[in-house]
Amino acid sequence: MTPRALRAPCLYRDTRGAALIEFAIVAPVLCLLLIGGFDIAHTLYTRAILQGIVQKVARDASLETGTDAQVSAALDARVTAQVSALTKNPQIVFTRRFYRTFSLAAAAQAESYTDTNKNGTCDAGEPYVDANNNTVWDSDGGDAGQGGAKDRTLYTVTVAYPHMFPLWRFLGTSSTTNLVATTILQNQPYSDQASYAAATVRNCP
Repeated sequence: MTPRALRAPCLYRDTRGAALIEFAIVAPVLCLLLIGGFDIAHTLYTRAILQGIVQKVARDASLETGTDAQVSAALDARVTAQVSALTKNPQIVFTRRFYRTFSLAAAAQAESYTDTNKNGTCDAGEPYVDANNNTVWDSDGGDAGQGGAKDRTLYTVTVAYPHMFPLWRFLGTSSTTNLVATTILQNQPYSDQASYAAATVRNCP
């Protein structure tokens, strides 16, 4: 039998404590939204800073001294320091590829080859045209390094770091954030641009 106190009309109309119950229901969702917003904001901010420092470093690398290995390493260290100040345990990969023209850099087409085994890559001794004479088949048509005078250098920095908040555990996504910043700049005309010799036909490894 229901106690008399529970049947009292005043108890049915009593709303004390309702706000606490509502907050307990809403709070977890609100916290997840805030954490997600902070994580996205941090990623966007890091991306903007990364692109800015990549642009600055690429401009410095386009000067005559930028072809020196020690100078390139020092410039890469500046990017590393900037990214490390914003993220925890970042994994950073630097890539420099140079081309003769901006159009070649934008196209990034592989050096022509005869795909005899139809597997979409240059291998198994298939003949290819070594347009830049660097003795290897280049899938993007570029050459490794900063290049020389008037060459167009594609500078790419890839960064992977753990998420600031463990929201990925609830969403089932990757535990790391991956960012890529690229820029293409022409090296300063500190001398005449070197020219390639005639293309050589070689065989893929």
